[in-house]
Amino acid sequence: MPGENLTREEARERAALLSVDGYEVSLDLRSAVGEHSGGGPRTFRSVTTVRFRCAEPGASSFADLIAPSVTALSLNGRDLHPGRVFDGSRILLEDLAADNELVVDAQCAYSRTGEGMHRFVDPEDGEVYLYTQYEPADSRRVFANFEQPDLKAPYRFEVRAPEGWTVWSNGAGESADGVWRFAETKPISTYITCVVAGPYHYVTDSYERVLEDGTRLEIPLGAMCRKGLAPHFDADDVFLVTKQGLDFFHDHFDYPYPFGKYDQAFVPEYNLGAMENPGMVTFREEFIFRGKVTRASYEGRANVILHEMAHMWFGDLVTMEWWDDLWLKESFADFMGAFSLVGATRFTDGWITFANRRKAWAYRADQLPSTHPITADIRDLQDAKLNFDGITYAKGASVLKQLVAYVGQDAFLEGARRYFKRHAYGNTRLGDLLSVLEETSGRDMAAWSRAWLQTAGVNSLTPQVLLSADGRIDELTVLQEAAESHPELRPHRVAVGLYRRTDSGTLERYAQAETDVDGARTVVAELAGADAPELVLVNDDDLTYCKTRFDDTSLAALREHLGALTDPLARALCWSALWNMTRDALLPARDFMDLVLRFAGRESDIGVLQMLHAWAESALVHYAAPAGRAELGVELARGARRELHDAEPGSEHQLAWARFFARSAAEPADFDLLTGLLDGTSAVEGLAVDQELRWAFLEPLAAHGVADEKVLDAELARDDTASGKRHQVRCLAARPSAAVKAQCWAQVVESDALSNALVEATISGFAQSSQRELLAPYTEKYFAAIERVWTGRSIQIGMDVVRGLFPSHQDSQETLDATDAWLTSHEDAAPALRRLVLESRDDLARALRGQACDEAAAGR
Repeated sequence: MPGENLTREEARERAALLSVDGYEVSLDLRSAVGEHSGGGPRTFRSVTTVRFRCAEPGASSFADLIAPSVTALSLNGRDLHPGRVFDGSRILLEDLAADNELVVDAQCAYSRTGEGMHRFVDPEDGEVYLYTQYEPADSRRVFANFEQPDLKAPYRFEVRAPEGWTVWSNGAGESADGVWRFAETKPISTYITCVVAGPYHYVTDSYERVLEDGTRLEIPLGAMCRKGLAPHFDADDVFLVTKQGLDFFHDHFDYPYPFGKYDQAFVPEYNLGAMENPGMVTFREEFIFRGKVTRASYEGRANVILHEMAHMWFGDLVTMEWWDDLWLKESFADFMGAFSLVGATRFTDGWITFANRRKAWAYRADQLPSTHPITADIRDLQDAKLNFDGITYAKGASVLKQLVAYVGQDAFLEGARRYFKRHAYGNTRLGDLLSVLEETSGRDMAAWSRAWLQTAGVNSLTPQVLLSADGRIDELTVLQEAAESHPELRPHRVAVGLYRRTDSGTLERYAQAETDVDGARTVVAELAGADAPELVLVNDDDLTYCKTRFDDTSLAALREHLGALTDPLARALCWSALWNMTRDALLPARDFMDLVLRFAGRESDIGVLQMLHAWAESALVHYAAPAGRAELGVELARGARRELHDAEPGSEHQLAWARFFARSAAEPADFDLLTGLLDGTSAVEGLAVDQELRWAFLEPLAAHGVADEKVLDAELARDDTASGKRHQVRCLAARPSAAVKAQCWAQVVESDALSNALVEATISGFAQSSQRELLAPYTEKYFAAIERVWTGRSIQIGMDVVRGLFPSHQDSQETLDATDAWLTSHEDAAPALRRLVLESRDDLARALRGQACDEAAAGR
C-alpha cells in the first residue's frame, strides 16, 4: 500500500508537528468465533478516538491504519469521506486545529501471519485464541494511531469479546455487561500496547516488596497458555524467575516497576521469542515444554523472561526516539537478561551460554555485508524490521559487558538509575545515555562510543609469545586485526590467561593479567617472566567482544587436550574460537568435527554441548568438502550413537545426544535404531521416548523415505494437537519426493492459505540437506519468485520465504553466479529484500571457502 513503509524523515516531521494527549480504543472481537461468510478476510470492528495537539494550526499530517475498510471518519466533528482521505494505510488529516479529536470507525482484519491481531484456532478442541503483536509497526492493523515510538500517549482500551472469554491488556481490567474495560496506561509507544483474548488457562500469584522509603509495592502476577497446554504448564517456575527478576531490578535500578500488574502470556504461532508489552508480556508457547528438555531450555526461558522484564525500564519507561537507537532497548535487555540471570537465579553459569551462543549470533551478523554499527542508520520501517538482529541484540550486549569492564559496574548502574529518573516516560537518543555515563564514570564516552557503537565489524586478537632461553616468557604481545571493509581497531579491556597441564593431566590456568589492548600491538608486561604456557587465551573471562585466535602452540594444545581444560567458561571460549576459525576457513571442517567427536562427550555444560552439536551439523552440511561429506556424515552419526549409549542413563546429556543422533542419522542401521525406539523393539537404557522425542526421530525417518505419510498420519492421531500438527507438517514436507516438494513450494510461495507457523514448518521440512539433487530445480524458481513474494505478502512471511528457501544446499559457483545475476538485475528492488539476498549470498560464499579449505585438508 502507498505509504505503508513509514520513513524516518516522515516520522521526524510528524513528531515536530504533533503531540498526542491520549487514545480511547474500542474493539469488538465477537466475530472471532463462529462461521465466516464471504470471500474477504475475517474482520472485527475497531473504533479509535485520539486527541492530539498541532504546533502549526492549519497544517496537514496523517494517521496510520492498515485495514480492509473504514466505516466512518471524523476530525474535530467534521465527517471525512473515507474514500477521499484513506488509502489503505494512511488517513490524510488536513487543516488541523491547535487541539484535535480524530474518530475512526474501521473494519480491521484478523491476522494469520503473527502480525497485528493474530487469530488461532486450536485443532484439538476448536477453541479460538487471539493476541496482538506489533513491533515495529503493526498496531495500525488493529486501531488507528500515529505509529512511531516517539509519539507516546496514555491509552484506554475496551473490548467486547465472546461469552466465556477473558480479555487482558496492558492495564488492569474489569468486565461488565459483556465489555472488558481496562485502566488507563502510562504514556507508552504504540508498538507495546497489547490485547490478549480467549479461553486461556490463567494462573495467578503476587509479588510484594517494601521499598527503601517504606512504601509497600504489590504487583499482581499472572501467567497463561492455551487450555491444551495446561497439563504441561509449569507456572510455578515462571513465577519464581519473575519474582527473582523483580527483586534484582529493584535492587539495582532504584526505580519501582512502573506498570501495575505483570501478566505473561504464552501464545500460539508467535513470530518472536517474546515481546515486552508493559504489564502484558507475550511469549512463544514453545517455552512451555511438552516433553523432557535439558537445563539449557529452562535457562533459555529464564533468560527471555528477564530480558523482557529489563525492557520495562529499558524500552518501555524510556524509549528510543526512532529505530536508529533500537540498541537502547535491545542491547540493554540482552545484557541485563544475562546479568540478572547470573545474579538472581539458579542459572549461575549464564555467562557461559552468553559467550558460546549469543555471541556466536553476533559474530555471524557482524561479518555479513549488511553489518552495521550498533547505532544503525534506519531509513524506514523495513530497515527497522531487519535490524532486530545479532548486532542490535548480542553484539550490543557484548559491548555493554565491555563497557561495564571499562567504567566499572557501580558507575554503569548509577548511570542507568539517573537515566530512568531523568527520562521517565520519554524518548531518548544515544547522547542522553552517554551523558549520564560520563557523569558517573568520569570517562570520555564520546571516544568509546565512536569506537564501539558507531563503527561496524569485529576485531581479531591473537597472542604472540617470545620465550627466553630458560623457557620463560620474554614478551607476550596481543596483535589486533580488523577486516579490510571495517578497519577500525578498538580499545579492549581484556584478561589474558596462561594455561598448562598439571601432573594429573588437566589443563589449568596458572597466571592471568588484565590489560587494555589498544592499536595493532599491545605488550602485556605483567606476564613477562612467567613460565611458558601451553595455551594462551587472550579473552579470558570473556570481557570483550572479539574473535579470539591462537598461536601455533596453543592450537596444538587444544587439538590434543581440549577436553582436559577444566574451566567451563574458558572451554566454551575455546570452542567458540575454533568454530569461528572453521567459518573463516582457517580450520578445516573435518578437523572441527573430529574435535567434537573426541571431546564433546566430556563437556559438562549442557548448553555448550547442544551448541557443539549444532556447529558440528553445520560444519558437515555447509563447510565439509562435497567429495568427503558422506563419509564424514557417517563418522558423525556413529560418534553420536556411541555417545548416546555411553551417556549416563536418564541424563540430560543422553537426551541431547539422542536428538543429535537423530539429526545426523546416515545409515540403515541408524534408521533401524530410530524405528525400534519408536515402536518399542529397541531401547537405550534410561532414554524415555516422549512425544516430542518421537517427532524428533520421525523427521529424519521421513526425510530418508523410511516413514511415509501413513506413519505420519498415525502419529498425528496419537498427538492430535496444534504442536503435533506443526511437527506433522514439517515431517510431511521432509519426504524425498518431487511431488512433495512441488506441493510445499505451491503452498508457501504461490498461496497465502497457511498460517505463519505452518509456513515456517513447511519451509523447515522442505530444505533437507540430504536432498540436494531433489531441490536443484528450485534455484531458478526462487529467484523468479522472491520479488513477487516480497511485494505481495506481509514482511514477516516475506522474510521467512526469502531466507528459508534460499538455495543454500546448492553450494556451487553456479548458485553464487545466479545470486549475483539477480542482485545485478534487481538494483531497484526493495533495500530490505536485497539485504536478505546479500546475506544469504555471503553465507554461501563463506561455505564455498570453507569447502575449499576442507578439500585441501583431505589431501594432507
